[in-house]
Amino acid sequence: MEKSHVGLIGLGVMGAHLARNLGDKRYTLSVYNRTAHKTEEFLKNYGSRYIQGFTDLDSFVESLELPRKIIVLVQAGTAVDDVIHSLEGLVSAGDIIMDFGNSHFRDTQKRCELLKKKEVHFMGCGISGGEEGALHGASIMPSGSRESWKDVSALLEAVSAKDFEGKPCATYVGENGAGHYVKMVHNGIEYAIMQLMAEVYDILRTILHFDALQVAAFFEDFNAQYNRGFLTEIAVHVLRQKDTFNDGHLIDFISDRAEQKGTGRWTVIDALERGVAVPTIMEAVNARIVSGDTQRRESLSGRYPSRGGEIGESDGGISALHDALYFGMIVSYLQGYDLMKKASADEKWNIDLSEIFRIWQGGCIIRSDFLKNMQDALKATRGGDVYMNDSIVKDLSGKSESVKKVLTAAIQCDVPSAALMSTLAHMNSVGSKRLPTHFIQGLRDFFGAHTYERTDRSGVFHAEWNR
Repeated sequence: MEKSHVGLIGLGVMGAHLARNLGDKRYTLSVYNRTAHKTEEFLKNYGSRYIQGFTDLDSFVESLELPRKIIVLVQAGTAVDDVIHSLEGLVSAGDIIMDFGNSHFRDTQKRCELLKKKEVHFMGCGISGGEEGALHGASIMPSGSRESWKDVSALLEAVSAKDFEGKPCATYVGENGAGHYVKMVHNGIEYAIMQLMAEVYDILRTILHFDALQVAAFFEDFNAQYNRGFLTEIAVHVLRQKDTFNDGHLIDFISDRAEQKGTGRWTVIDALERGVAVPTIMEAVNARIVSGDTQRRESLSGRYPSRGGEIGESDGGISALHDALYFGMIVSYLQGYDLMKKASADEKWNIDLSEIFRIWQGGCIIRSDFLKNMQDALKATRGGDVYMNDSIVKDLSGKSESVKKVLTAAIQCDVPSAALMSTLAHMNSVGSKRLPTHFIQGLRDFFGAHTYERTDRSGVFHAEWNR
């Protein structure tokens, strides 16, 4: 039997869709799943002359051309380690194992080091786009040795989406865990944008008393006038979906308990450890945590009743909400930029951030028109601070007044808007020439002799405070 170009382990929804994508691109493919019936079911439904299936791992590995290229798409964590352990005695020096799951970047770093001793290349490939992306083209963020990237670049570019200029949304990110790190931050930004959208949705429903169709029209106008993006596009479909069990729209019957798989939380933890402020992402994670305690919220709602209230459309409320959402989305991307820039320096990854914002233009969940602005701004700054770029300043300027207007209404009407509020506070802080933290330093020196620096002379000082 002819040797396959690539092998794929794991035929869950994502794995099956990616396998079909590879087959459609005329790559010969060997597939394997731990449970044989999954392999048999996949071949029955989607088998072609480009795909061959195997029920034992030895035959699967033997079916691949050298150097072997094996994609692993199983649940992150111990399942990935189990697959690697199973492959260790079967693969040879120079072979490439690619983890396409949502693994933590530290785990990927460890796996790279483990397999490096055996002269086997390990690549951590962040992938975004969900089921449709896996099938029709995703944003792919691979990392590992440059040598391994050269061997798989054509393959990964073939199954990726296309950016605004028609180029593949796959690029070499950096060594070891860089790809999974960038995907983690991508998901953190995704959390932030969805929370901002939810807060705007809440204001529209609670204060302006919009129904689902009116909110859908709001997002439709936002896409047309401000920033067309995947999340704001699918919001229109979600809001217009009719319910199959009741009269009305499905959105009104969905539980308000929001789940999370951990990548947003990982982003916040890593940002705290690196000393990078990502308050919008943090508040998005906090919001999901609070949403999960439904029983407590129901009990406390009777003890802490909302005053309620309303604002009118005639006073520019809709325009202000558009501005506020756009402002929040931009700052969410900027916070992700801050974190990736710091991590790239810390880990010596040398990530080309303009390339990251380019490959996010197609296939991925946070794709939007604004990503081209970020790509161009990062190219122009050449490693400098993108906050200083004229186009970014222009995108943000003037919109803070709209944010204040929206937040004033939300506060008056007791509508929780922590993500939007923290976004404005963040920009007020990073743009302040002098912050009140000198007061904190005074307090710290008083109770703990932690010392302070002065504005009028160099050195470190401690005061003998008058007690």
